[in-house]
Amino acid sequence: MFSHLDSKGEARMVDVSAKEETLREARATAKVKFKKEVLDLIKEKGVAKGDIFALAKTAGILGAKNTGNLIPLCHNLGLDFIEIDFDFINEEIIQINAYVKSFGKTGVEMEALSAVSISALTIYDMCKALDKSIEIKEIYLLEKSGGKSGIYKRN
Repeated sequence: MFSHLDSKGEARMVDVSAKEETLREARATAKVKFKKEVLDLIKEKGVAKGDIFALAKTAGILGAKNTGNLIPLCHNLGLDFIEIDFDFINEEIIQINAYVKSFGKTGVEMEALSAVSISALTIYDMCKALDKSIEIKEIYLLEKSGGKSGIYKRN
């Protein structure tokens, strides 16, 4: 049975009140693909709407902090640390990486995934006038640690 389903198969929030508090960490990633000309503009800080990375980082942090308000069955967590960075993978792709850390009773995977997703959506919003073909892709959990289920690392 899924932990988010009760005995009748209906959605419910998982009761974490009896769980032990441990250090919880998660890393997630996403990619945003552009036309080469648009990525060149981003590199040159030539996008009219402003500093794309500063705004996308701020948005990603807010996304992580508000995950419990956005995903119906997620717990509202006090996050201890959020780090978001951006890498140019090639002439068309920016990779977004998020690292989230908390000392608590439940994991922070959803917060890391929310961080990269909201960062990617912010980048899309800031560049959509320049490129209608922008793709947000490959959003996934890279690793997580803490809690009963232990460590997960994507191959």
